[in-house]
Amino acid sequence: MRQNTCDSLKERFVSIDFPFPCRQNRPLNSQNVADCLQKFNLKKTAVQKALDALVDSGKISFKEYGKQKIYLARQDQFKIPNSEELTQMKESNSTLQQNLHEQKKAISQVEEDIRTLQSNLTLEQMREKEARLRKEVKELEDKLEILREGVTLVKPEDRKAIEHIYSEKLSQWRRRKRMFKDLWDTITENSPKDLKEFKEELGIEYDEDVGVNLQSFTDMLPQTRKRPRGRL
Repeated sequence: MRQNTCDSLKERFVSIDFPFPCRQNRPLNSQNVADCLQKFNLKKTAVQKALDALVDSGKISFKEYGKQKIYLARQDQFKIPNSEELTQMKESNSTLQQNLHEQKKAISQVEEDIRTLQSNLTLEQMREKEARLRKEVKELEDKLEILREGVTLVKPEDRKAIEHIYSEKLSQWRRRKRMFKDLWDTITENSPKDLKEFKEELGIEYDEDVGVNLQSFTDMLPQTRKRPRGRL
């Protein structure tokens, strides 16, 4: 009965497609083999019995180091290549490596081509874009034709109203600048602090700090609405 159990374990053990670490021609202990066979639900006890059965059948051998057994395949069952065969194997490996490199390069090129094609517009998208651009060109051509004919695009009354609003906004800007200057001069008149540092501490920005100049906006007004330079 025990012999039949051992034979069954041995047959199952030999038929397993071992993971890569256990397929290497190197010494292994029973724990190493059990770790490789976890996904097959083989316990260490069953693995140990199978290893012992393989030893009894002469498939593998072992050496003892204290309480631990190290198992290794019998080397006389392997064909050891001679120097000529080793040379051929090296040449074959070199050829395969070169082919692999070329295949990877070809794959990279194909992937690059795919990315390029995916970034291009589809035929439908190109048609939509063409229609949109044609419409924009037509609108601009119509506008240009109107300008060439000397047609006034803005009515005089509309222009006058816009100039009035613009002039009023500039007047408010001047008044607020003057109000701030008066208030600032009063606050800082006897202040021992450095005015520049005090301004930065309060988060105050002058027009010139943000690249804005009141006079440049005033110059945009018609001459009849401009205020003399130097006046706020």
